[in-house]
Amino acid sequence: MSDLTPDHTNENDFLPENYDFDLPECLIAQYPAPKREDARMLVLDRASGSRFHKNVCDLADIVRGDEVVVVNDTRVIPARLVGRRQTGGKVELLVIPDRLSVGSLSGGDNSRFRCLSKASGKLRPGEELLFGDRDVVRIDEVCDNGVVVVDFRRVGGAMSLMSRYGQVPLPPYIQRDRNVPSSPADHERYQTIFASQSGAVAAPTAGLHLTHGILDSLKNRGVPVARVTLHVGPGTFLPIRAANLRDHTVLPEFASISSETASYLNDARHRGRRILAVGTTTVRTLESFIDENGQIGAGDREVALTIRPGYRFRAIAAMLTNFHLPRSSLLVLVSVFAGRSSVLDAYSDAVARGYRFYSYGDAMLIGDYNTL
Repeated sequence: MSDLTPDHTNENDFLPENYDFDLPECLIAQYPAPKREDARMLVLDRASGSRFHKNVCDLADIVRGDEVVVVNDTRVIPARLVGRRQTGGKVELLVIPDRLSVGSLSGGDNSRFRCLSKASGKLRPGEELLFGDRDVVRIDEVCDNGVVVVDFRRVGGAMSLMSRYGQVPLPPYIQRDRNVPSSPADHERYQTIFASQSGAVAAPTAGLHLTHGILDSLKNRGVPVARVTLHVGPGTFLPIRAANLRDHTVLPEFASISSETASYLNDARHRGRRILAVGTTTVRTLESFIDENGQIGAGDREVALTIRPGYRFRAIAAMLTNFHLPRSSLLVLVSVFAGRSSVLDAYSDAVARGYRFYSYGDAMLIGDYNTL
């Protein structure tokens, strides 16, 4: 299948400041739309840069009918833990579920995990932290950048403690009452309807818009839906700090594609179907698993694909995505797919029309969709 990635890369495309845009704070969505399918959707034609405006509920009417929709079925865990130090000071932990190194969420040893920490004063190896009235965990190691390794054995494992005290780890740009950082509604709406594989600390946000009704409408159009897994890690919120995108890399995350799904997608592509990836996490999973012969592999692995200018997309032909932060690796990914100028023009249009941005915001469909 031919690749249509815009091939107009120049040196300016490698400068993070050229992925900046002005966004009024009032357009950063703090809460989801009343209904998932109520989100607006800007449709951008990848080849021409033309665009039009619909709603996510119109998705089945816009697709061509030759797609396979692929979603990320990861499930956000209640990874944010708020406790107390022995000094009485507050401490926050964000559990990082790294299946391939320190700990495991399902089966095996789930007693030791890396965590991002926030506390007044430096945490120390051997220090004990209190959650609730009597649940105590121990810091085994103190690493760089606020990362600590925590032993959860005395509380029955990390998942046991999170099930009792864990909160939804909402992104930092969603500003809530610090004492009530997430609401009961977030426990439902910050999960996709197909979330089944626990392990993410952030939602694959494009998937938040989809409903059973939309999936049924797609199937009625002859558009099947397949699933892959990528457990979104805390690195998704990290800014680009490099002065040149050639020097920027993303952090590794755990991804999985079953042999059945890989076989199905390869057969579908062989028969001329095009993959419509729901979300940048699905994009990175598929692009990480495809080989030089155009075959999508199966298995479990860590992926750290950094999509920067000059990258040639081999697996996907279209994507549904949210509106991303300025100077972010996700905005770069979308711009590499559809062209920086076209994407930034679309973002300016979205701002002017009052679209809602970021995790709880509106959506953007990018592909060969140039007619109403």
